Amino acid sequence: MTLKDALASALTQLATANVGSPRLNAETLLMFVLCCDRAYLYAHPERILTSEECARLDRVIAERSRGVPAQYITGHQEFWGLDFIVTPDVLIPRPETEHLIETVLPLAQQVRNPRIVDIGTGSGCIAVVLAKELPVADIHATDSSVPALEIALTNAARNGVADRVQFHHADLLPQFERDSFDFVVSNPPYVGEAEEDEVQLEVRKFEPRQAIFAGPLGMEVISRLAPMAHVALKPEGWLVLEISGNIADAVRHELTNWSNLRITTDLQGIPRVASAQKQAMRN
Repeated sequence: MTLKDALASALTQLATANVGSPRLNAETLLMFVLCCDRAYLYAHPERILTSEECARLDRVIAERSRGVPAQYITGHQEFWGLDFIVTPDVLIPRPETEHLIETVLPLAQQVRNPRIVDIGTGSGCIAVVLAKELPVADIHATDSSVPALEIALTNAARNGVADRVQFHHADLLPQFERDSFDFVVSNPPYVGEAEEDEVQLEVRKFEPRQAIFAGPLGMEVISRLAPMAHVALKPEGWLVLEISGNIADAVRHELTNWSNLRITTDLQGIPRVASAQKQAMRN
């Protein structure tokens, strides 16, 4: 089979299986099988695939056709221009989470040697990017999943910040001292179980459930985290959370006693990030 025919066949199979963006997926999986870039796919249409390559392509197309995310098949996902290893033990990093980074960076750049903790780090994407962007920051990250922490450690090493991020096996952040951080940041579970049918099938079927669903209402994890963060943050420190539009009002209510509460929206006007500041100490 030629490369051109292989691409056409993969595209047809994925479209028939109702996989979104079938051409992009076909290209991604073929690049993965052949260890090449997109330019190679179209520069060498007559290249003959070996029987082993054909068999491997058939396997990955079958996996994608049954809903397995392409990122779990290839083991990679780009985030903030960096490459991250991903497995079914971690949530796949998404472009929406870059809004959280965009919110934290200008605030952190105003603090000398900021101390930051990323709660529920998963793949480590937030902690790793902050370590890359803030070379003088003291970065910590927690997760309750040991397999997730192993992935995060790998990603920190691959991106050259293994010595800049301290990882902790913990549920949220109970082990840190009072007034010890300038920033508590998190992409927590924030989907309510009542919203399950609104979540893409492949997300709820293949990605770690504990990283998506918070409980019946979607606020259960944030409601636990907010008071912990208030204790752990220094006066005038910031809590920065990824959220959804469905819980924006509930988050506002939860953070009523904080200062400078801001809800940041994306280009479509959808609430994506909540940030709030611990009040300064009064003399």
